[in-house]
Amino acid sequence: MVLGLSLIAISGLILVAADHVDAPSVTGNAADITDMYTFQGQETNNLVFAVNTQGLLSPNATAAAAFNENVMIEINIDNTGDNVEDLVIQAIKKGDKMYFFGPYAPSATGTSSTIKTSAASGSVAISKYGAAAVTSTENGMKFFAGPRDDPFFFDLGQFQAILGGTATGFNNPGVDTFAGSNVLSVVVEVPKAMLGTAASLNVWAETKKKQ
Repeated sequence: MVLGLSLIAISGLILVAADHVDAPSVTGNAADITDMYTFQGQETNNLVFAVNTQGLLSPNATAAAAFNENVMIEINIDNTGDNVEDLVIQAIKKGDKMYFFGPYAPSATGTSSTIKTSAASGSVAISKYGAAAVTSTENGMKFFAGPRDDPFFFDLGQFQAILGGTATGFNNPGVDTFAGSNVLSVVVEVPKAMLGTAASLNVWAETKKKQ
């Protein structure tokens, strides 16, 4: 799997990055990352990684939206503070399931990746739009893949008014520009013990297209 097509990066454990509009070659397809979230799980010994793709899906378009078997979603984890991935978690669709690999130390870093099949950690049936969410638990990890309501809140109209000089700040409450739109999500919950002993992590996500 080579070539990072879309990138979202965050530092620390409870930060959020969002990017709902990308270049034309990426926007609206399986390579388009909108958000990444990393947070402590309900089980406090676990860390949750969530990567959302294909933003701004209308309810009518969500049922037809799909992950691409030629596009891998890769979560990169730096636990030494040098901004180079020490561990990766990879997710790739095959048929009606999402298969997960890692966390494991990659043989190479950067824009080119390979999948270490011996590091398979689990799989989950891809949830259908309008149906109950399907999750699975394997090897101490939990997995989900499928459509979700877009959780990111942003008042785009007020933001544009601020930029245009007709407003001085955001309203409370604001207007959620993304209300009623959906994303395709990949979520994996991992025991912290699998991620090293660092007090903080740098985390970023990429999509990589098979060549």
